[in-house]
Amino acid sequence: MYNPEAALEKARVRVGLVGTGYAAKFRAEALLHDERSHLVAIVGHTPEKTETFAKEYQIEALSSWQQLVEREDVDLVAICTVNRDHGAIASAALTNGKHVIVEYPLSLDVVEAEELIALAKAQQKLLHVEHLELLGGLHQALKQNLAKIGEVFYVRYSTINPQNPAPRKWTYNHELFGFPLIGALSRLHRLTDLFGKVFTVNCHQRYWEIEPEYYQTCFCTSELCFTSGLLAQVIYGKGETIWQSERKFEVHGEKGGLIFDGDTGLFIQPGETTPIEVGPRRGLFAKDTSMVLDHLFDGTPLYVTPEESLYTLKVADAAQRAAHTGLTMFMKDTLDKS
Repeated sequence: MYNPEAALEKARVRVGLVGTGYAAKFRAEALLHDERSHLVAIVGHTPEKTETFAKEYQIEALSSWQQLVEREDVDLVAICTVNRDHGAIASAALTNGKHVIVEYPLSLDVVEAEELIALAKAQQKLLHVEHLELLGGLHQALKQNLAKIGEVFYVRYSTINPQNPAPRKWTYNHELFGFPLIGALSRLHRLTDLFGKVFTVNCHQRYWEIEPEYYQTCFCTSELCFTSGLLAQVIYGKGETIWQSERKFEVHGEKGGLIFDGDTGLFIQPGETTPIEVGPRRGLFAKDTSMVLDHLFDGTPLYVTPEESLYTLKVADAAQRAAHTGLTMFMKDTLDKS
């Protein structure tokens, strides 16, 4: 691994930002509020959005991400743009000797993701795949209470978001967002973080669309059988033909259950139901950014590795192949190690 002291002799990390959306704004604010970082430049999807963002945060506006990753006054590139471009930008940034923060997924392609991890090691640069879901109140409450319910045998995780009319934006675009459970990788990553290796994957997926590039609705269900015997169902849906919103995580064990409905948590056991406090979802970008800077300056371990994110990406890729073929997919990585 790289030597953080040798890599960062300067007082502050100089950062270039790719993206002007929701994640980019929170990342920019976190970087600006930490004295160890200096936000240098921004490039967005359109010149207009880039200029507006640059003026708001008083940084330099650039015309292309290729220009950004080649700059000598940038030490770290933060990638907060459409999923399709994550891999290409990360590759160029690492090749040019930059550290990289990238929102999940690392890439829409498993092979490219593997190559990026190898490239980061060869270049002795940080490659951090952000997984804010692991830092949030729901996930922390799950971890703290999991032992209470004994051996877990069934999990159901459902995130359904009605939107009518559906926005004509990149998150509803096949090419830019990717397969639903790859684009929304956190739905699976919560499970692999909590329950480990997956044995088999099944998946069914449907789009409603009136034009080739953008869809109005997607609905995806997947079943994961873990090596422990645990069965997990993941349901992801968004768009116009969805009528009831749901954000629910159920964990059923032999001694009790954990039910999280929105921001409300319950621990259920025979004859008793106990509320569980769920921490807020605010401030997670700042927390992630602070951890990255701690790692770069002090070598403090991060809360997630790119290899862990890659494993979940492989599970999501198996779900995509299962949806396309109608077949059960076996996780080769798990079988090879057994």
